[in-house]
Amino acid sequence: MAAPLRTGLLGCGGIAQRHAQILAGLEDINLAALCDEDRTRADGFNARFAAGRAHVYQDWHDMFDHEGLDLVYICLPPFAHTDEVMQAAQRGMHIFIEKPIALDSVQAWAMVQAVEAAGCKSQVGFMNRFGEATEYLKRAMATGQAGPASLMVGKYYCNHLHALWWRDRSKSGGQVVEQIIHLFDLARYMLGQPRAVYARMGNLFHQDVPGYTVEDVSATIISFENGALATIAATNTAIPGKWLSEFDIVTRNITASFTDANHATLVCTDRPGDTRLGISSEKDIYLAETLDLIGAIREGRPTRTPMREGALSLDLVLAAAHSAREGREVALPA
Repeated sequence: MAAPLRTGLLGCGGIAQRHAQILAGLEDINLAALCDEDRTRADGFNARFAAGRAHVYQDWHDMFDHEGLDLVYICLPPFAHTDEVMQAAQRGMHIFIEKPIALDSVQAWAMVQAVEAAGCKSQVGFMNRFGEATEYLKRAMATGQAGPASLMVGKYYCNHLHALWWRDRSKSGGQVVEQIIHLFDLARYMLGQPRAVYARMGNLFHQDVPGYTVEDVSATIISFENGALATIAATNTAIPGKWLSEFDIVTRNITASFTDANHATLVCTDRPGDTRLGISSEKDIYLAETLDLIGAIREGRPTRTPMREGALSLDLVLAAAHSAREGREVALPA
């Protein structure tokens, strides 16, 4: 049996807790090092997830230089990305990175170039691609059972002030770029290459909140090269304490309504009668994306969501933000 992958965690914030919990429970992982600019947070992670055995750092350069890592989990907010991906790739590390991978396309594609040139495996944290219901429809489309998709309608509702950096467009990119990118990525994953996007965004109800410069309402139309369409609407002014991310996908032969990536009702429309299939699963989609990455490292195969996919989905949400600023449709590269 191969030795466990010597793994480091860069960033010990909210989403990092979920990844650390998963990594700590895997025999194929040795959670060897933790890094956060706040030493107290990193020490807390060490006690909780590594039984105090990991080495703790406040500077990721030191962690990279001294730990001989096989794999690094990068869980930084988007504004905090510098050249850590490039440095990890140069050292031969495999990389997991949370979305969005950057705040601008130039930096994102530099990350892609570095990872691909080094031959490292990478996985971007679009966990909804691994949902049981998502996978079922994706397989049905691949086999021809569902036929091609023609339409996706998605909505994301929440009502939360989030972190101070999240409210600042210069640090988060806005709700669409930082949060709703999950639905935009699913649209790409299920419908194909986008051709153009038109979006409108506004801040209607948070203008009196200091430092709140991101949108709290948005609506986007995406057209795809195969003629399919997607509409995605989002707001941060809905039900307090409730997070709602739902979407419908219509294909030639199936109409699927998702309450999340694990739960959907599929109706077959190519035959008479009410032919419904309910999919309900408690699959841990965060664990699934990690196992896919480990499998790719061990087996020498691609991951489901390599760095290139992160750059392409970032380009899509950046185009939506650009469209909203200029009030016109924005084309995407072929």
